[in-house]
Amino acid sequence: MKGDERIRLGVNIDHAATLRQARYKGYPRLRGEMVEPDPVALALEAERAGADGITVHPREDGRHIQQEDVLLLREVLQVPLNMEMACTREMLEFALKVRPRTVCLVPEKREEVTTEGGLDLLPQEDWIAEIVQRLFQEGIHASLFIDPERSQLEAANRIKATYVELHAGAFANAYYGPEGEGEAKRIETAAREARQLGLVVNLGHGINYTNIDRMRVVPGIHEMNIGHSILSRALMTGIREAVREMKARMNGELTA
Repeated sequence: MKGDERIRLGVNIDHAATLRQARYKGYPRLRGEMVEPDPVALALEAERAGADGITVHPREDGRHIQQEDVLLLREVLQVPLNMEMACTREMLEFALKVRPRTVCLVPEKREEVTTEGGLDLLPQEDWIAEIVQRLFQEGIHASLFIDPERSQLEAANRIKATYVELHAGAFANAYYGPEGEGEAKRIETAAREARQLGLVVNLGHGINYTNIDRMRVVPGIHEMNIGHSILSRALMTGIREAVREMKARMNGELTA
């Protein structure tokens, strides 16, 4: 792939903060002294390795990335910052303070380990449209993390989001079973329908170094946001090599 055909890689660094908080939750400092790892330092390493963007999800329960981390990232990154957030007024106010390049609206449950399923736009369409409009007024692009379903795409179009990020979790969970290809085709259909509606299409959740070979051939994907798999690989290879390998695989420059 060349030029605009290349798929962009957004690296989600949340779980670097998960590791830090496991040891230093409640400590008065987020970095320095003996506090490690520093997710901001890791983000800068990912950027140096070729990441096209950095993604974070400051949750309302503060389980990993802290608001102070997000504000610092906004100051030091050269690549765009993508901030995932719950659809609450408090998080909207924080997003307007941070002013990331993009905000991705996601569902959020306190009891979940990671985001489970896409955001159901239909019951809260008016409120989400209000959030998207407020972000747009401040020059912030909005993305909606949704399941690959026609009804959700149509709602995203009515809401006037710039991007949709298709939830790839069902595909990832089914990848090794008989339903894997069916889930992949479901994403392909949704990606095509989204482009027809004028939406820019991203992918996220559950994409790894194996199933990337199937996802990278979905036509018209602008960006993939990947976190857990890259950080897991980084434990063995280091973050720079983990980012380089994923970016090469997603663009067909390295295959198994």
